[in-house]
Amino acid sequence: MGMVFKEEEHGTWTAKGDQQILDSIPTLKIDPAAVAFDIDSVFADTMSLFLDIAENQYQISGIRYEDLTTYNLAECIKADPAVLDSILGRILDGRYSAPLKPMDGAPEVIARLGTYHRPILFVTARPYPGPIDKWMKKTIPLEESAIEIITTGSYEGKVDVLLQRGISYFVEDRLETCFSLHSVGVTPIVFKQPWNRKKHPFLEVGNWKELESLFYFG
Repeated sequence: MGMVFKEEEHGTWTAKGDQQILDSIPTLKIDPAAVAFDIDSVFADTMSLFLDIAENQYQISGIRYEDLTTYNLAECIKADPAVLDSILGRILDGRYSAPLKPMDGAPEVIARLGTYHRPILFVTARPYPGPIDKWMKKTIPLEESAIEIITTGSYEGKVDVLLQRGISYFVEDRLETCFSLHSVGVTPIVFKQPWNRKKHPFLEVGNWKELESLFYFG
């Protein structure tokens, strides 16, 4: 999940437009060299950490993961936006005691992909690597050189990086970014989260086992 609170809605999509996108999704398996990944709420279980920090350090309790139904946290959490911003700042800088955990199965799938293609590319809207770089390379059972992390500082910046790298598929949890990627020819794969349950026409996965099934390991 991203580090901002204000989001803009994308336009309304017709059924015909939806079908055109679905028809553009190939049935062939995805080449590991053609895919890149977001970090927060795709590889890293960032929002569980957010809830831990909120409860243990800011006494914001009673919030369930499934209550996070919008990407704009201020819309689904009754708390001072400055406090929410402070929590996100702690996550960026590594100022927390609760452990940041990977999504179930994520390190193992990335390690398997790394036997077919290196480096595995992660592109995040975080403004700077901070401790996430070291955490990723410690969490994934591959050599550090097999993992590349690019921080863009904006969601829009992801598009430029992926195009420059010739990436065809990107695993992402933010729907607005998925629509932007599709508009330039990058196929998004939505990683299901409570905040991306609005109607969309894209391929989606609910966990890393489902995601693993999409790749070609030849």
